[in-house]
Amino acid sequence: MKRARVAYGGAIYNANEYDTRLQLEDGRIVNQDEVTWLTPLNPRTTFALGLNYADHAAELAFDAPSEPLIFLKGPNTFVGHNGFTRRPSDITYMHYECELAVVIGKKGKHVKKEDAYDYVKGYSIANDYAFRDYLENYYRPNLRVKNRDGCTPLGPWLVDKEYIPDPMNLPLYTYVNDKLVQKGNTKDMIFDIPTLIEYISSFMTLSENDVILTGTPKGSVDTKVGDHIVTEIEGVGRLANTIIGDEKFIKS
Repeated sequence: MKRARVAYGGAIYNANEYDTRLQLEDGRIVNQDEVTWLTPLNPRTTFALGLNYADHAAELAFDAPSEPLIFLKGPNTFVGHNGFTRRPSDITYMHYECELAVVIGKKGKHVKKEDAYDYVKGYSIANDYAFRDYLENYYRPNLRVKNRDGCTPLGPWLVDKEYIPDPMNLPLYTYVNDKLVQKGNTKDMIFDIPTLIEYISSFMTLSENDVILTGTPKGSVDTKVGDHIVTEIEGVGRLANTIIGDEKFIKS
């Protein structure tokens, strides 16, 4: 099942996909363009992988990591489907990152690889925008690169894990203004989902609604104010977002 959270008629609802429409939790059927899409869950702790595809590390002139390179993201960074992300006027390179988001379903510590999928609730799509001008170094992606308000669109769906039989073989794509600019497959991750769950849970407890953003393949392209970005993962959905400039934030 594909699950969502939306605002409709002044209230917030859980909803499910209903053919090409949405069924709200009170039973009403509404069109998808009639709602405001929220993130499909409120992420708890969010772990984000850096350089988890060798081809992406190469295009940034970095060596592929020998162990997972992980940083944390705050809840302020997330925005729903069809939302907006701000491009600061002082940067020269802001690029999208299409990523499979793994949502944890229950508490776990010292989880073994062979049991890892028992701890997965489902999957979503994240666009983990990066602001390269602010990067300090390879080992320490700083807060300004990855934790700006609204810089991580997430959604539109949380897809139950039973509907994704092989999350390690999913084609993913990014389009800028309808032009294909990024193409990859989750099978090319350096550290796969079971490895990441085993690694993280080896030193800290995973809990329900923790999210693991699993990294992005090559294909980074600078984006501009007004660009319409769509990140897509086969079977999980299509996540749309528009880049806006500082002028939208001018206060009287």
